[in-house]
Amino acid sequence: MKSNNNSVIIFNARTIGTFFLLVFLAYGFGSSLFKSASNPEKYLGALLIVANSVMVLFIGFLLRKTLKLYNPLVGNIYLFTRLFEASALLTIFLNGSKPDDLGYVLAMLVLGIGSVPMCLTLLKHEITPSWLAIWGVIGYAVFAFGFLMELFGKAWSMYFLAPGGLWEVTFAAWLIFSGGKNVKMKNTSPSTE
Repeated sequence: MKSNNNSVIIFNARTIGTFFLLVFLAYGFGSSLFKSASNPEKYLGALLIVANSVMVLFIGFLLRKTLKLYNPLVGNIYLFTRLFEASALLTIFLNGSKPDDLGYVLAMLVLGIGSVPMCLTLLKHEITPSWLAIWGVIGYAVFAFGFLMELFGKAWSMYFLAPGGLWEVTFAAWLIFSGGKNVKMKNTSPSTE
């Protein structure tokens, strides 16, 4: 959303930022507990994985609201990306699989690929600071490459997680603390008198 003081605002920014942080916790603890032999821990882990998927869906729906103002196709791609991620991660719970199975690899691969256009839109329309959007493009591309290599039997994803994961934490913090408002710098040239 553009405001009259030359700034851009991401709708529901603080909620989106909070969900970005909570999905790390929900999936991290959930996948760990889900591996447990103890039924109560396994059930709690499953519940956290389900909560993760719900929050991932909300991130897609909420961020799409802003993205579609600038590029409806990118908004829909990002929503599909998050829908696929949420569904794939839920298959872990529904199939009783291990949290690092093919569903997880595909979810992360699609997340990486589908988030690159989102970050390019953030950059092109100055929705976020340019350094943050560029980091997102690079971070998600590297992230996706790592998970693509997993499909070819190369256990590389753990080496390529950091740029995308750190970007998500930084983006979340920026959304929460700035309220998703990026003040664009006006092109002011010094007057010659």
